Amino acid sequence: MEMKLSPENYPLALGASKYSPKQLFCIGTLPSTDKIGIAMVGTRRPSASAEELCRRLIGSLKATNAVVISGLAQGIDSFCHRAALDAGIPTIAVLAQGLGTKIEGERGILAKRILDAGGALLSEYEGDTPAYKGNFIARNRIISGLSQSTLVVQSRKKGGALLTAQFCLDEGKQLLACPGNFDCELYSGTNTLLDSGHAKAVFIPESLRAVAGIPLLEGAKMEQLTTYGVQLSDGAQKIFERFNGFRKTFSELQQEFDFKPPELLAILTELEISGLVTSKDNFQFYFNGA
Repeated sequence: MEMKLSPENYPLALGASKYSPKQLFCIGTLPSTDKIGIAMVGTRRPSASAEELCRRLIGSLKATNAVVISGLAQGIDSFCHRAALDAGIPTIAVLAQGLGTKIEGERGILAKRILDAGGALLSEYEGDTPAYKGNFIARNRIISGLSQSTLVVQSRKKGGALLTAQFCLDEGKQLLACPGNFDCELYSGTNTLLDSGHAKAVFIPESLRAVAGIPLLEGAKMEQLTTYGVQLSDGAQKIFERFNGFRKTFSELQQEFDFKPPELLAILTELEISGLVTSKDNFQFYFNGA
């Protein structure tokens, strides 16, 4: 059933956004206030490997409070919504049409899956308003407004996803992008964002959570992380289980375990890539956001 939301009830970061719409309509379940929105956008005509890329990116958000935000368009948007649903991560679709307008084909099936899984459809347009061309740009500002960070997965130089990126930058929010081959047109937009210094690179899909700064759920245990698809070497698992929730220096870790310095560095790198350890100074290592 469609609801009109009051501004004080706008979800996630939208209420505080300068792009907060004058009106907003919702079908479905809004996320709780502790959730963190991450927008994931890109081209409607992605590469053959893009769906797997989206799955790997979103897989890194398991065991967090992340909500995946996108626009239900063909291509990257739909891949991200599906990957979130398959991973058990909440997702919200922002539409460029009224919520009373029928969504055709595969997009309609996907919209139903989102609602059945406890997600939501949002729009600033009333009832049966069609998806006019200008609505898509306006829709993109809401996608960014809902989110703490925006990730451009794949985009050409003049792709619509770059408009979402610009809204993100205009609000001073974190912009992320996946780099690609220099001679691949599908990555010409994302590579330009990275080359200009406007976006931070996500080189390894599994590191998205760490790069975006989204913490693991408090008290996440190794058995939970394994369930969520996090796989570690024996050494990394041993160190994480021992020091989860603590901070240690490199010297302290050496004293506790019989690892040679190169082995310990490799293990810490593995844990950092998995988002389980952070270090701002390469001296103290923070396990699981300690």
